[in-house]
Amino acid sequence: MRERARIAFRSGEEAVSFSGYYHNLLQELDREFGVKIKFTGEFLIIYSSNSFPPDLEIFLKDLVELKRRKDILLTKEEIRTAVQYIKQGEYNKLRGTFSEIILISPKGKRIKPKTPGQRKYIELIRKKDMVFCIGPAGSGKTYLAVASALSYFLEKRVDRIILTKPVVEAGEKLGFLPGTFLEKVDPHFRPLYDALYDFMSVERVNRLIENNIIEIAPLAYMRGRTLNDSFIILDEGQNTTNSQMKMFLTRLGFNSKVVITGDITQMDIPNPRDSGLITAINILSEIEGVGIVKLEKEDIVRHSLVQKIVEAYEKIEEKKNKS
Repeated sequence: MRERARIAFRSGEEAVSFSGYYHNLLQELDREFGVKIKFTGEFLIIYSSNSFPPDLEIFLKDLVELKRRKDILLTKEEIRTAVQYIKQGEYNKLRGTFSEIILISPKGKRIKPKTPGQRKYIELIRKKDMVFCIGPAGSGKTYLAVASALSYFLEKRVDRIILTKPVVEAGEKLGFLPGTFLEKVDPHFRPLYDALYDFMSVERVNRLIENNIIEIAPLAYMRGRTLNDSFIILDEGQNTTNSQMKMFLTRLGFNSKVVITGDITQMDIPNPRDSGLITAINILSEIEGVGIVKLEKEDIVRHSLVQKIVEAYEKIEEKKNKS
């Protein structure tokens, strides 16, 4: 192997700080591209017997600049995502996502989009008053919406956060479950609680809920209300009827923002053709102030198996449609 490229650090201290974090993580690049990345003194040097994608050197320079200018360090998952884009020659599409921070949790965790599709989603939330996001499980639809809502609240751009979803009896009859109606539907809202707890302490989330600053309630509880100064999220929008979706969308008040998420491949309503989400997307797409984004399996950021599972089920659906 011979030296192919070198990237200079500004000091030995910077080199030590960078290599201390990335030394093991960059071995992923060694394996994927047949190179050897070494830290020598104040340089990061790429050795290789053959040529490698030009985007690899650009990516390494980006890593240095992100650490230097914004103290941002990429995770193992983010590096793996970058590898895929570098291999496809599309790294330039991914570059801006690394520094797009939505929220910093009390534990110092930086919440940010991890794919170009997720970045477009966040940009639409910032630009539009109403955003529809459809995509497969694990693509960050709900997670990024909740992060954005908390960011708006902490920046005092809204006074409260409202999280809602239609309650569909998927496989269980609520009437046979113990407790009041709200106690029965509480498990349906666990994904929303999980997202909140990932961004804030349990104590603070519960305190905000007790003070009605964060409201989590079934969609039916939105009827007759006007929601001003609020960030409102409708989750599982694919399970709304047309009348439910119309009712919800017309709750929008002044200085409020609405995000509707859903996965049109996972419908629990009796007739999927009557999905309020699909109808709304079809008839509202040309209205100014409304944004629509579709996330794909490439945007899945859960365990790598999740993407493979989604692809497997897609193949089954394709076969059904052809037959």
